[in-house]
Amino acid sequence: MPEVNVNGHAYAVHGAVGTTLAEALRDELSLTGTKVACGEGHCGACTVLVDGIPTLSCITLVHAVDGAKVTTIEGLRDHPMVYSFVRADALQCGFCTPGQIISAVALVDSKAAPSTEEIRHAMAGNLCRCGAYPKIEEAIRTWQD
Repeated sequence: MPEVNVNGHAYAVHGAVGTTLAEALRDELSLTGTKVACGEGHCGACTVLVDGIPTLSCITLVHAVDGAKVTTIEGLRDHPMVYSFVRADALQCGFCTPGQIISAVALVDSKAAPSTEEIRHAMAGNLCRCGAYPKIEEAIRTWQD
């Protein structure tokens, strides 16, 4: 039975072999901020941080993160990036927003003031069907304001 540290709390996850991290987070731990859209690792909606690295939770088996530190959108509740997304109006339907914020936080954790090209490169794995990309870039550029 894998144990993961999610948002600062240790949990023993009881999922069967083959259970994805997204399933364990949503179904077993009731952390529903992590969204599953494609279920194939193509869209980025399910992105969480595993030991600080953006990870697609819909294709990551929970057993593969045994002992890891997992951060979901719920764990970033008070992060300035969340407020920056709101301030920049960097969302429309909001479905992709948790994964977008997770990826943005990983980026600014590695480089506090990334260039537009660095933002676009880091965010390339996160799709937004509404096309809020310019506002997402603005939110990342202005997160410290």
